[in-house]
Parts: sequence; structure tokens; C-alpha cells
Amino acid sequence: MSRVYNFSAGPAILPDEVLQQAQQEMLDWRGSGMSVMEMSHRGKEFLSIAEQAESDIRELLAIPEDYRVLFLQGGASTQFSMVPLNLLQGRSTADYINTGSWSKKAIAEAKRFCEVGIAGAAPEGEFVVPAADELRVNPKAAYLHYTPNETIQGIEFPYVPESGGVPLVADFSSTILSRPIDVSRYGVIYAGAQKNIGPAGLTLVIIRADLVVDAPPTTPSMLSYRTLSDADSMYNTPPTYSWYLAGLVFQWLKRNGGLDAMAAVNEKKAKALYGAIDGSQFYNNPVDPDCRSWMNVPFTLADSNLDGAFLSEAKEAGLVTLKGHRSVGGMRASIYNAMPEAGVQALIDFMNDFERRKG
Repeated sequence: MSRVYNFSAGPAILPDEVLQQAQQEMLDWRGSGMSVMEMSHRGKEFLSIAEQAESDIRELLAIPEDYRVLFLQGGASTQFSMVPLNLLQGRSTADYINTGSWSKKAIAEAKRFCEVGIAGAAPEGEFVVPAADELRVNPKAAYLHYTPNETIQGIEFPYVPESGGVPLVADFSSTILSRPIDVSRYGVIYAGAQKNIGPAGLTLVIIRADLVVDAPPTTPSMLSYRTLSDADSMYNTPPTYSWYLAGLVFQWLKRNGGLDAMAAVNEKKAKALYGAIDGSQFYNNPVDPDCRSWMNVPFTLADSNLDGAFLSEAKEAGLVTLKGHRSVGGMRASIYNAMPEAGVQALIDFMNDFERRKG
């Protein structure tokens, strides 16, 4: 069976090279006689995998020495709780920027622990981020949290918010590793793995060392950055196979020119797809052009009655998981790092043909 072009928002497409290497190493990792899935997380074999993965992600993102890198469980959604639990440190309020579905989930969770101030928000029903000069950050807030890319709405910040001196926290799940970022501008970066890092089950956290402090004594050990950092992400058994596959993805990125090269390809893919949508009377993208995501491209058809036929015929053409989120409707093409340019072009060609026949 031939591989399809998988436009899923996550779990998402992985590089063929990575899957092939994992296949070759499945039963015997480099002469160990074991699969990585069978290894003790405290054995020398897996420790070498973990150390290489951390070294590679530090190199790719140019992570400063005074930041800790954690490979955790629980997905980005667990970070919605861990951030306030660990960063409030006796303060009663934290600021959030509300731009979509994942921002709202983070805000709802933070309200369990503190008062939430809204430093900026997208107007309800509009696919846009607030302008940088509209943000109002409380200098007494414990931190400022935002979602650089809203996976569901396809909204992306074209700037890094100024946090007014409080730590800046970002949910980078959808855009991590898609381009270079200046890690030093952030107090905490977190990202679920299942989009640009690797398979589901792993969460990457990059945290400035001065923020790795004792959490309140009632905090569960598994939700304490200090506990997990002191144990080098191995307080309990970590998601070893997901960690291993993430390491293979990091090496794939390095072989392919790193994040500068990846950014050039990702920008080209996004421009091509948005260009096809904008040049058509049949398709529409609802996002303000200044805030369009490189990674997640929602679009609607002029006649929603054709949605089913579009999805069915696209699947027959080897283009799958294009159905949009129920809160937005229409279609959504997620074009993460592992989606080749050929896949985006195949989608454009299909869209053009479908419009010619149905429009």
C-alpha cells in the first residue's frame, strides 16, 4: 500500500526517513539485541539516546545554557495546570492572551489556581490576533501566557508579545521547530510532540533555570518542574519510544539544514497554498492575511454541500484527514515540517481540478 499525504493536525505526518530508520532498528537497536521499547530508561543504551536528543534540540533551537530541557508526559494540556502551579509562587494573578480554542482551554485551567487577567484578545468570531500595541500586561502578574499558533483556527502571531518584565510563557505545540525562535525571550516554552516533534505521548518543556523552583507543598510530584528537572525527566518511567523517535526527528532536521532551511520550505509551502485559495472564487480562508498560520490552513468551499464530495474524492486521490474542526467547519490542511512540497502541490492540483468540475 502506498503512503498517502496526511494533512492531520495531530497526530501528524512523520518523515519517511525517520519511520524507515525506526523500522530498521525495531528489533535490535545498534547491536543491543533489544528494541528501544524494551530498554530500561535507566540503562546506558537509553541514556545515550536521551542525551543525544537533548543535545540535538539544544543545537537546533540554540537553547541558552541557563535553560533546562524536559521530556515529559501529559501533553500540552497538562502544562495548562503545571504553569500556574509552578510559576505563581504566591502571586494571585496571571495574564493570558486569548486568541482561540487552545488559549481558552489554558485560561479555563489557570482559573482553577488564580485570577486570570486578559492582556489582549481576538474579537469574538474574528480570525486575528490583537495588535502588539493593544496588549495590556499587569506588572504584578506572575507571567504572561500566549499561544503563538492556534491549530484549530489557523491563526498565528506575527510578533512576539512584550511581557513587561514578567516571564513570557508560550504553547508552541503547532509551530515548534518550524523556524528559528529566540528562546531567551521566553520563561517557559512547551509543546506537545505530535505535530513537529514526533509521535503523541511526549511533551517538550524548555524552562529558564530561575523558574525551576519549589512548587507549593500540595503540588503532586509529577506536576513539579523542580522534581522533574532534578530527575532529568526520569522521576518515573518516561515515554521512552516517543523520546527516541523525537531524537530521530531532530537528527533528520539537522541533516536537512536545520531550522533556517525548514523555515524557507515552510514559508514556500504556505504561500503556495494560500495563493491557490486567494486566487479562487470557490475557496476561502477566514484568517486575516497578517495572522495566517504557516502550519494549519483552514478553508471553506463556496458551497458547503460539496464538503462531503471534496473529502471523499480527496481521499481517493491520496489526500487524507482534511476535514476541518467542527468549531470552524470546512477543511483544514496541516502542513507541518514532514509534509513535503509535493504533498502541498498535490493538494493544490486536486483543489483546482475539483473547482473546475464542481464550481
